[in-house]
Amino acid sequence: MNNSQPLSLTGIGLFSNATCHTEKKISVFFSIIFMTVGILSNSLAIAILMKAYQRFRQKSKASFLLFASGLVITDLLGHLIAGTIAVFVYASDKDWIWFNQSNILCSVFGICMVFFGLCPLFLGSVMAVERCIGVTKPIFHSTKMTYKHVKVILTMVCLFAIFIALLPILRLRAYQIQASRTWCFYKTEHFDDWEDRFYLLLFSCLGLLALGVSFLCNAVTGITLLKVKFKSQHRQGRSHHFEMIIQLLAIMCVSCICWSPFLVTMANIGINENHSWKSCETILFALRMATWNQILDPWVYILLRKAVLKKLFQIARRFCGVRIINFHAWELSSIKNSLKVAAVSDSTVSSKPTNQQLLNSTVP
Repeated sequence: MNNSQPLSLTGIGLFSNATCHTEKKISVFFSIIFMTVGILSNSLAIAILMKAYQRFRQKSKASFLLFASGLVITDLLGHLIAGTIAVFVYASDKDWIWFNQSNILCSVFGICMVFFGLCPLFLGSVMAVERCIGVTKPIFHSTKMTYKHVKVILTMVCLFAIFIALLPILRLRAYQIQASRTWCFYKTEHFDDWEDRFYLLLFSCLGLLALGVSFLCNAVTGITLLKVKFKSQHRQGRSHHFEMIIQLLAIMCVSCICWSPFLVTMANIGINENHSWKSCETILFALRMATWNQILDPWVYILLRKAVLKKLFQIARRFCGVRIINFHAWELSSIKNSLKVAAVSDSTVSSKPTNQQLLNSTVP
């Protein structure tokens, strides 16, 4: 794990060329706030998803909820593990020589950064694929996407992300303390050979590929649902599809906005190997944007629920002053009215005397 290099070469020697200075008190304060907000948000989202899973356990939405729960749990663990290490580093005044003499903490920190970065992106793309199959191939989805298959897919995604995170360790390449001295990652400066570039490009390409798959599958799902909606007048039973596609689009947008700068920056470094101090500041800014993804992800499930969307819809209708037809309520009211009309007609028909009854009544 040490790659036969003393800490002075992997740490202090790196800082002497390019160092990003951060305020200790401000960094600790914001790190604690972000970690606390992230833990509370993800815990609330897990409770909401578990409650929803109990309601839709035997329906097509159950597999989506399981994947979503896996995503939120991963984000929660990321805050607990990686966030705790980050707070400890800031609180220790980034003195890596004191608490990282064997480079174990840096390796653990680097593994966490890679795993908790790639795993949510992979899960987001898997959720998009699952919804695409559920909408375009409902029979295949109902027979193949069982609880057992969902657990197998979740396990495979996590194992693949762990493999990518452990790949440098398996190749006897140590994770490096970055120039800001606040986190560890793949080597981003002074590349020894093609393998150092390969890790950065692999991480970036896998992340961008996951975002691309999510975009493609969500586009296909959205177009398919719109076609079905315009062709068929029976919208009942499709509302949960639209709720899930709205959540998926929100997850995709959040992931693209938060992760694209970091993924593109890592790919650019892997190709060009920029050593400037400006590059250090760019990486730190992109990293902080990426950390927001774990905070914003749970709020997608907290805010973009059917009950919350209905409340927002009613509030918007009141403020706008425009009467918008609620199709779902209209359909239910139409069904109820038709049933009432049918019941009244049946009762009137049954109450009218037949010809035989009239003859019998006239005969003494």
